[in-house]
Amino acid sequence: MNHWLFEQINAFAQATPWLHAPARFYAAYGVVLFGALLVAGWWIARRTADVTRVAAAIAAGGATLLALAINQPIVHAVNEARPYTTLHHILVLANRSPDPSFPSDHATMAGAVAVGLWIVNRRLAVIAAFAAVLMAFTRVYIAAHYPADVAAGLVLGGLVAVLTWLLVRRGLAHLLGVLAGTRLRPVVVTASHPHLS
Repeated sequence: MNHWLFEQINAFAQATPWLHAPARFYAAYGVVLFGALLVAGWWIARRTADVTRVAAAIAAGGATLLALAINQPIVHAVNEARPYTTLHHILVLANRSPDPSFPSDHATMAGAVAVGLWIVNRRLAVIAAFAAVLMAFTRVYIAAHYPADVAAGLVLGGLVAVLTWLLVRRGLAHLLGVLAGTRLRPVVVTASHPHLS
């Protein structure tokens, strides 16, 4: 099923040469969008004056880095070859990498951001979720990964984001509540009366 779905997406890539350039660009540089979404999440949370939302925004960024760190030993333990090293006669738009394929770092990052932002702002999270699915698709479209690689990455990133939030939410919200009463308040919240929840 994994190989069959990859072949269907690769056939679609072969039939859509007009999509090659934007797909390659997003697959490579879409990470910048996710960084911008995390910053936007912090900015929006800060303006709500709710330290719990600010904590969630910070946790989302931390969870993204943690998810990538957790993913690396998994990638090397599984050591799955990239599609372009084992499949012949496929269209390869990706820059060839010696790194293993499962799970996808890009999808792991995207999944962590999308789920992490769900606690911060639902509208922003919907945008992030769409961007995450698009990232997963384009990584397969350019033949950098199999569908299972990106699916596992999205799940792993999302799971790490949820567990990180459950572990740090009370302590981090309390710390930010304390900081909101100091000269550092403008970094934490912008409104006059922060919710110390």
